[in-house]
Amino acid sequence: MQKLIIVFALAALAGCGVETATTAATGAAIKKREVEEGRKTMQQAQQKIGQAMEQTQQRAEKDADK
Repeated sequence: MQKLIIVFALAALAGCGVETATTAATGAAIKKREVEEGRKTMQQAQQKIGQAMEQTQQRAEKDADK
């Protein structure tokens, strides 16, 4: 009887470990996605800034020619 209780206790503890590992892996995957989306957003912002700088430079050159 005592061995049966020990077996159930070990099974319950092992199950908790698996659940914790699964939760951690899911959290890591979500964070990875957030980082990737952040990089994409940063790249898009850099492109927009570059375009704005080009337009400003073109306008400055155009004004200088007048």
